[in-house]
Amino acid sequence: MAEAIGVIKAKLQAAGIKELPALFSEYEQDGRAGVRAAVEQAKKRILAYEKEVARTETLWKYEREYAACAHICGIDEVGRGPLAGPVVAGAVILPKDCDILYINDSKKLSEKKREELYDVIMERAVAVGLGYSAPERIDEINILQATYEAMREAISQLAVEPDLLLNDAVTIPQVTIRQVPIVKGDAKSISIGAASIVAKVTRDRLMVRYDEIYPEYGFASNKGYGAQAHIDALKKYGPCPIHRRSFITHFC
Repeated sequence: MAEAIGVIKAKLQAAGIKELPALFSEYEQDGRAGVRAAVEQAKKRILAYEKEVARTETLWKYEREYAACAHICGIDEVGRGPLAGPVVAGAVILPKDCDILYINDSKKLSEKKREELYDVIMERAVAVGLGYSAPERIDEINILQATYEAMREAISQLAVEPDLLLNDAVTIPQVTIRQVPIVKGDAKSISIGAASIVAKVTRDRLMVRYDEIYPEYGFASNKGYGAQAHIDALKKYGPCPIHRRSFITHFC
């Protein structure tokens, strides 16, 4: 008696990428339309996986170029543009044999995918450092200098001292470690992409906690950025303690 189509579909959906070829051999001769469709869908999964492997391979360009360095650290920041909350910098050193897929500029990933990757990165990284610059510090020294401070703090928090820094676009002052700035580096370097994910998830979680303290502004959804509802709340309630006074002069 032929295996039920629903059972075959479930097997194909549950199988890992490496398990699928054996299942193809088993079911490709099944002439039922439902089975053929399920096999074709599974084949598309393999093609998508292979495409992602190839894309991730390109993200190792700079890490391979500087492979003589024992510990290469990617650095990125999140939160330069919001009206409220800190700027957060991430510094990540990945192992040279790292095979994490789907790392990218954090803005190009869904919240669910960022959260998944955050856990994987934190588990498998050689070292992770985080740096923060509070709203009042941003007002005091300006956002660029505050970003540099957060980046220096992130580097200082690493458990392993890096030999090389791969930075997203900037050269950080007052840092003696060799630096390589890469424009749009979070989409070109696996290390910078990992740093962008760690920084983004960290800051987003922080803004969700702030939303519990200052619920009027919708920080859980807008993360402090200038969404219309946030601006309307600013005009109605005025600023709260985590607003950047130098960023909101047009609104209140």
